[in-house]
Amino acid sequence: MRRADRLFHTVQLIRGRRLTTAAFLAERLEVSERTIYRDVADLQHQGVPIEGEAGVGYRFGTGFELPPLMFSAGEAQALVAATRLAQAWLDPALARDAEQALGKILSILPRQTRAAAESLALYAPSFSVDPAVQQPLQTLREAVQARHAVTLAYQDAAGQVSQRRVRPLGCFFWGKVWTLAAWCETRQAFRSFRLDRIGTLQVHDQVFRDEAGKTLADFLRQAGAPPG
Repeated sequence: MRRADRLFHTVQLIRGRRLTTAAFLAERLEVSERTIYRDVADLQHQGVPIEGEAGVGYRFGTGFELPPLMFSAGEAQALVAATRLAQAWLDPALARDAEQALGKILSILPRQTRAAAESLALYAPSFSVDPAVQQPLQTLREAVQARHAVTLAYQDAAGQVSQRRVRPLGCFFWGKVWTLAAWCETRQAFRSFRLDRIGTLQVHDQVFRDEAGKTLADFLRQAGAPPG
């Protein structure tokens, strides 16, 4: 990859994430972290307002915007494929928003590129997710975003039902089931709850704040997964 292309991709990768580490950039661009440090320093010297430092991570300064980019035919097809696949597994509200967002993207593409993307012969049947799971999925997804505590009735693998008050941290899809990752205030530990085993569900007005040892990043570290 030419250096000019690498610098362009570096900007796009930082642009697309809240915080981007040098290790992530090095892996994606197939170069050393030392090269990333040098490239970012050069971009900063050229006036690109990248904040952060080596060993911490990089992001763009508040209020900085880049002009919109045009998608290639392959990128447009990838967006169509991703949206079609995702819609089969999302709750109705998010699936509808995904379709509307894709429509806005396709509307600005050249006619030939748009036609090639829309004619992609890749589809995902919409019966993948049990309708009984879709509503709690939407409710929990919105609770995660709003940072609202939740009380739920949960049935474990042995059929025992318990009431749990939790801090919802994220919804995870495992190919067959959705789970909720949460800090369980009842058990004072992280727990994963299968959505198809959740009975009644009550979202509280209380907004919880991050506490050390109880965040999504902590959950991912405990599970052995990188926070991304």
